Amino acid sequence: MVIGILSDTHGYFHPSLPAFLDRVDLILHAGDLGSDDILLTLEALAPVRAVYGNVDGWELRKRIPEHNRFEVGGVSFWMTHIAGRPGRWQSGMAGKLRADTPDVFVCGHSHILQIERVDDLGGMLFVNPGAAGRQGIHRVKTCIRLSIEGGKPGKAEVIHLDG
Repeated sequence: MVIGILSDTHGYFHPSLPAFLDRVDLILHAGDLGSDDILLTLEALAPVRAVYGNVDGWELRKRIPEHNRFEVGGVSFWMTHIAGRPGRWQSGMAGKLRADTPDVFVCGHSHILQIERVDDLGGMLFVNPGAAGRQGIHRVKTCIRLSIEGGKPGKAEVIHLDG
């Protein structure tokens, strides 16, 4: 199973996204879609699980949650937009993660690409796909393709959308 992970599109659908998302089984969007059109376009490519971010309006917030917990291929996921990062979690997030640790924790918001195993959380895989949109501090638009193999998160491949 292959999962495409992106975040922080801010209303921009990068022309490389269809090729990146070709043959993925599931798309995860970790917030700041920026418009309902982004969600609809992604849903036309593959099944989507998403969370809303701080720039998303009420229409998106009615359709998608702030936190999304689910299991795919025997792997538990928790996705939200704003969570911080290992060692610098948002207030209260470290305790929530310790109380119910997923196999993979996905968040966005920072626009900073980061993939890391978190030893003090049982080897949880932390994934921030960076940002796929044009707005923000990032210089490179990135996404991640994550494989699920034998009920465990496998290879995480970083995709640079601008080549």
